[in-house]
Amino acid sequence: ARAADAILFGAVASPSHAVPGYSSPIVRLRRELELYANLRPTRGAGVDLVIVRENTEGLYAGRERLEDGGETAVAERVITRRASSRIARAACELARRRAAELGRPGRLTIVHKANVLRVSDGLFREAALAVAGDYPDLAVEELLVDVAAMRLAQEPARFDVLVTTNLFGDILSDVACIHGGGLGVAASANLGDGRGLFEPVHGAAP
Repeated sequence: ARAADAILFGAVASPSHAVPGYSSPIVRLRRELELYANLRPTRGAGVDLVIVRENTEGLYAGRERLEDGGETAVAERVITRRASSRIARAACELARRRAAELGRPGRLTIVHKANVLRVSDGLFREAALAVAGDYPDLAVEELLVDVAAMRLAQEPARFDVLVTTNLFGDILSDVACIHGGGLGVAASANLGDGRGLFEPVHGAAP
């Protein structure tokens, strides 16, 4: 994979229960190859949008542990300014390219839950808005993740490019794909600087 320019990852699934010594191969590939941008497009009747998901941190950072003799499970949600700014810039550049290709103004929606996750999503929001300020040609809005989910279900045609954190992007893209034929045909690109990994969104659906 390191020697390749592009990687095709098949339909596989990780176990839903703990298996000693097991770690997710797709998560490891994303992290070790610095495939920081997960692009999940949806096209359907009147819908043409892309969800840009940060791909290397958040709740998928793998920092989980048991405490209190196994009675308490703790997961650390890791958000950094560097990764947030990097994914926001990737989303802004994509929105700008799409605007030129489609002949219309570009739109960017920043999705977060900073009203509750004030520190972690607060940092993501702050970093994304700062980067978006470098793109005055784009129409920029922000939505709380629950509102974004509702509007993706109700009025998906209002969206162009959405940028969000790892877990939120994973879930929202599953909502959006309803408008493009369903989870079975949803595709994604995991992109870094000079390398790409492509995979079905559904994993091993059965």
